[in-house]
Amino acid sequence: MTPPAVPAASRAAPPEGRLLGLDLARGLAVLGMFAAHIGPDIVDGDAGGAVNQLTHGRSAALFALLAGVSVVIISGRRRPKSGREGRRARAKIAIRGVALVALGTAVAMLPSPVDVIIAYYGLCFLLALPLARLPAKTLAVIAAFLAVAGPLVSFGVRALVEHRSWEHAVTAFDPIERLSGEGVVDLLLTGPYPAMTWMPYVVAGMALGRLDLMSGRVRRRLAVAGPALAVFGYGASCLVFHLLPGVRAAVGDSGWFDSGPVTWWVGPETGTVSTRAPALLLVAAPHSGTPLEILGNVGVAITIVVCALAVVTAAEARRRVRRSLLPVIAVGSMSLSVYVGHVLALAALDTVDAASGLPVLVAFVVAALVLATLWARRFRRGPLEYLLNAATRVTRRVG
Repeated sequence: MTPPAVPAASRAAPPEGRLLGLDLARGLAVLGMFAAHIGPDIVDGDAGGAVNQLTHGRSAALFALLAGVSVVIISGRRRPKSGREGRRARAKIAIRGVALVALGTAVAMLPSPVDVIIAYYGLCFLLALPLARLPAKTLAVIAAFLAVAGPLVSFGVRALVEHRSWEHAVTAFDPIERLSGEGVVDLLLTGPYPAMTWMPYVVAGMALGRLDLMSGRVRRRLAVAGPALAVFGYGASCLVFHLLPGVRAAVGDSGWFDSGPVTWWVGPETGTVSTRAPALLLVAAPHSGTPLEILGNVGVAITIVVCALAVVTAAEARRRVRRSLLPVIAVGSMSLSVYVGHVLALAALDTVDAASGLPVLVAFVVAALVLATLWARRFRRGPLEYLLNAATRVTRRVG
């Protein structure tokens, strides 16, 4: 997950522009999660809440997709590493995954209103290991398959295991569950970012990272594919709700969402839908973990990545654009540190409500931009990124 450094001043070579573009997208993902955690909520009924709803689910999905890109950067971008270098790369991915699970468990123990993504993020690193050498087309096919099959399997498995005694037996002996309240069952199946429905984002990011993102032809195709996926995912859910009244009635009767009228695009953001009604699999609400939500989120994430790459690598006004975007790029270059920092701040300010509105959100965003920029001027990596990189140095001994 350690991203490239933000140079103090540079003449952009194409590869550098590509990496800075990814940092820009990662910075937008982190700030979007700030908005989802702190900003006005749509249930308040104002314009700010409605706009802020756009960050819910989609920011975290972009973050997960970029995790897949990080896996590919470590394992070898367009040409996967082999031999000793390949073994070292896989060891790095494994160490990062384990370290992120441990860090995420520790952060989740804090009294914060945030559903911490880090442990889930780390588990996805580990689950991505067997796919690290696959080509882009194969990864894209797997991502598409998981986007559809993952939510369906999750729905079926959760319907079978609900109220079963073995689940309680597993959680009773799960040390992660005891520490943070989110154990292995949550990480895989029932939590806010369960691997069964979040791996499509990571695998899609791996496919994206395998492509030549500096190619104008590739970017043009992605600029079409991203919006098309978003329109298909969200549009199909919208059409189903409007054309099939029985779906709307079934979702309303399920009791899955009790705050206001039932719609295809808003829900309780619990990570999964209730197993009371199969019709819930047709919603596209944030953090619902349905096929249509996943497809729509992947489309949005691809679109943002392509736009970020285009902005950073623009030939005209490159220096001026980069100066204005350097604070966001700095946040993206140390996304783990900034993310954990905002969770720590929310835990310390326990009087701040999770939906405390625009003033607190602006304060958090400004603080993150300023502190990340100041840090990036003196250090190559963020503090947690440095520790994570140090933990992987042992892989130099892998033969």
